[in-house]
Amino acid sequence: MKIITLLLKLLTLSFLLFILSCEEKPQKIEIFQENWERRKANIDSLNTLEFGKSYLSIYSQFYSFSQKSKYNLTVMVSLRNTSDKDSIYILNSNYYNTEGEKIRTYFDFPIALAPLETVEIVINSMDIEGGTGSNFIFEWKKKIDSPEPIFEAVMNSKQGTQGIAFTTHAIRIE
Repeated sequence: MKIITLLLKLLTLSFLLFILSCEEKPQKIEIFQENWERRKANIDSLNTLEFGKSYLSIYSQFYSFSQKSKYNLTVMVSLRNTSDKDSIYILNSNYYNTEGEKIRTYFDFPIALAPLETVEIVINSMDIEGGTGSNFIFEWKKKIDSPEPIFEAVMNSKQGTQGIAFTTHAIRIE
């Protein structure tokens, strides 16, 4: 009986060590793409627009307990027109990973946002390609006397009864 108990304990310990030693491999997930084409804008005739470029830091993962343990987050990137009178134009939306490599471009043509309109880019919690230091660069144009657009991100996750959420705000870099 003692031998069977010992064997069961060894088997259980072996199984636990096997499970703990398995490294989680990133999954290839489907990325939902908004139909950006329907927002496409022709701004060739609007050559008096002011150009700007904004940098937005996001976190598709963050460290938990140690540098070896990461926690996945869902990210909602919010592109907001703060003008109540004029449309603004976002020229492109480029997403970069922690190493500064471009992961994807969500759109690379001007899109129009109507006065006070907001559009979102959502990054699934299983999409960890960006890592702990991912970011976006947005180029945009607006009428000279209009307020600048706002770019924000809300990162969140929930497991069981525990949840976390925080935000980041873009800074103008050009």
